[in-house]
Amino acid sequence: MKPSKSIEKVIAPREKHWVGDGFYVSTLFSMHSEDARKISPFLLLDHASPKDFRPSSQKKGVGTHPHRGFETVTFAIQGEVDHRDSGGGGGTITTGGVQWMTAGSGVVHEEFHSKNFTGKGGTFEMVQLWVNLPKKHKMTKPRYQSMNKEDFPVVELEKGKLKVVAGDYEGHKGPAQTFTPINIYEVFSEGDQTLKFKLPENYNTLIVQLKGSSKVFDQSLKEGEVGVLSQAGESVSMQLSQGSHFLVLNGEPIDEPIMAYGPFVMNTKAEIVEAINDFEAGKMGQLVQEKQ
Repeated sequence: MKPSKSIEKVIAPREKHWVGDGFYVSTLFSMHSEDARKISPFLLLDHASPKDFRPSSQKKGVGTHPHRGFETVTFAIQGEVDHRDSGGGGGTITTGGVQWMTAGSGVVHEEFHSKNFTGKGGTFEMVQLWVNLPKKHKMTKPRYQSMNKEDFPVVELEKGKLKVVAGDYEGHKGPAQTFTPINIYEVFSEGDQTLKFKLPENYNTLIVQLKGSSKVFDQSLKEGEVGVLSQAGESVSMQLSQGSHFLVLNGEPIDEPIMAYGPFVMNTKAEIVEAINDFEAGKMGQLVQEKQ
């Protein structure tokens, strides 16, 4: 029997910073500071930990900006986000929902707290994950997947639940469509317990501890930390504590060069230059001004 996966590295949480005026985030991991081969196909993850916002009549968020060559995955843990993009995608991500935007050949988009949430105020918590696209799909047509809380299979644990966002968990298939093999789970523990599950060998796996703590074997993960697991092994054994909330990110590595610059992730410098020129020439589309 093959051994279980173990933690090879723990990434410490970083200082928080504002993205626009609506997202106060900590970058929990990034291709710019980690060995990209160890986290592929994932590129970056920002966590806007719980923060209270007062009722307001002013929009809060991030205005128009472009992307090309990868996908953004936004988890609405608490609060709501309105999204629009030049590929025709858009809508409101409500609490428990996930938005999966494939930038592909290029989109221009914006993200703001929803009008409803802005007017009422409340606690806001979001996660945004960047997922790489392989070279053959980097210039694919943009796509938008909007998934509500009720769209996800939920597996009842001994004390808590596991939500399947993408891939498969013991026969429960997540609704998200992916370009490469990926498994993403969101786990909420309501008490001390042991959780064991299988994951493919030779895939990269990240445990993103959003709240509380957990252990992979005898290695602890505290709030805000990310555990980078070994590729070797076909299972994961975890000890969960009361209130533990984390993401499991598991995927087949994309063994290709990465060249990233701001909102563009391509394979070569020439492709980055082309992306900048295409954006400046308006080839990624534009957003029509909303009526007030």
